[in-house]
Amino acid sequence: MTKSALFVGLITLDLIYLAQSLPQNNQKLVADDYTVAAGGPATNASVTFSYLGNKSQLLGVLGSHLMTQLITTDLANYQVPIIDLDANKQTSPPVSSIIVTQSTGERAVISINAVKNQANITSIPADILENIDIVLIDGHQIAVSKIIAQKAKTQNIPIVIDGGSWKPGFEEILPFVDYAICSANFYPPDCKNQEDVFKYLQSFNIPHIAITQGPKPIEYLSYEKRGFINVPKIQPVDTLGAGDIFHGAFCHYILQTTFTDALELSSNIAAEACKYFGTRRWMES
Repeated sequence: MTKSALFVGLITLDLIYLAQSLPQNNQKLVADDYTVAAGGPATNASVTFSYLGNKSQLLGVLGSHLMTQLITTDLANYQVPIIDLDANKQTSPPVSSIIVTQSTGERAVISINAVKNQANITSIPADILENIDIVLIDGHQIAVSKIIAQKAKTQNIPIVIDGGSWKPGFEEILPFVDYAICSANFYPPDCKNQEDVFKYLQSFNIPHIAITQGPKPIEYLSYEKRGFINVPKIQPVDTLGAGDIFHGAFCHYILQTTFTDALELSSNIAAEACKYFGTRRWMES
């Protein structure tokens, strides 16, 4: 059966360039390729979830600036409707400029996150969780996310967090989380290593925790069971959005199978995406 998910967080416009190297001071580079797409952790996850045969809804701040048409057009291609928390905002959406190094697939990103685009909780539609099977929160809209998480918990809707990096206020959402899927760059206050991160997340009674480590095995803790899951060995073309795609796939698989199987299957999807430039071409091939 088709499942429905709500993705809460950042909506950006991504300008992505493929180059031989990063520019040096006062150097001009000519890119070998480029692409433009809607971006942000929750946004890319919502596209992946929809691509895998489900229904996505994206909740975030978009506004009415002309540049938003590029975002809405991209997301319409993947049947992802946007619920705009500030439709009257006339300033441009956050724009990310990304350079992908051709030889390694590594990316460098400069962007504005959602710090200047925090929505008011009064903007949340009353029926936002109607017919929703799972919620993903990326931490870029903390106040709104806390309300959503509280409501989802009372309705027994599972909550996933995308812990790409620590964001102030995340501690207010963690008590409601069922699945904390974090990157190796996720370091809450006073955490110096991954052991500290596991202990910190356990203190919020989160039943399922996983830390992805790029090409290295995923480390997980599911209740008291701890272990590792190997990820596919590939030659990456572009690692941009791999974590976001992983989270979207996880939301798809966790509604069908076990935690560890969902992690393994999601890593396969993310690895496949890394074989292609940009965040969309893996779906077009």
